[in-house]
Amino acid sequence: MSVTRGDRRRSALLAALDEQLREAGPAARLEDINVADLSRRAGVTRSAFYFYFDNKAAAVAALMDDMYDEAWGAADLLGGEGSMRDRTATAIRSVFEGWSSRPHVYRAMLEARATSAAARERWNTHIARFIEVVAAVIDAERVAHQQSDGPPALAIATALMDVNDRALERLVRAPGDRDDFDWETHVDAVVHLWLSSIYGSTS
Repeated sequence: MSVTRGDRRRSALLAALDEQLREAGPAARLEDINVADLSRRAGVTRSAFYFYFDNKAAAVAALMDDMYDEAWGAADLLGGEGSMRDRTATAIRSVFEGWSSRPHVYRAMLEARATSAAARERWNTHIARFIEVVAAVIDAERVAHQQSDGPPALAIATALMDVNDRALERLVRAPGDRDDFDWETHVDAVVHLWLSSIYGSTS
């Protein structure tokens, strides 16, 4: 499929936004991002920005799409080879490692989904797809291990995704604290919660 001039302009705007958020650091706020400056960095006009995006929150939501694609790779790990414990640990660590390289994007999305109904709906749509995948895995594991107790798989999957979301927020909100915070142990605890929720134990 050929790349159109419009595709290149849109990509340039998203790359410029990514750069500005990264350069601004942990204190960056969407309201501080100037659309005119952003457009100049991308080499397009200010009106071009609004041709592709309704507002800055919509641009951030679009910027998140690449991260969603990477997260799907982690979701695929849940249905791979090896023990469920190993697959779960690998998938969760893959998500955290992916976001640790782009915390500025996740911080911006936290702000966007809190202030924009459209960005929030886009976020929820993506998360709903992940929840469905995790719920299917839980149902399959329950059948395989002849387990039927506990809340519905969909409810458990939703709660587990909430745990991941809060852990990721902790990761991106205070990256400077990582030297003082044992992230390996924290991720181990998240894995423990997943396994305990699915199996009732981690053994």
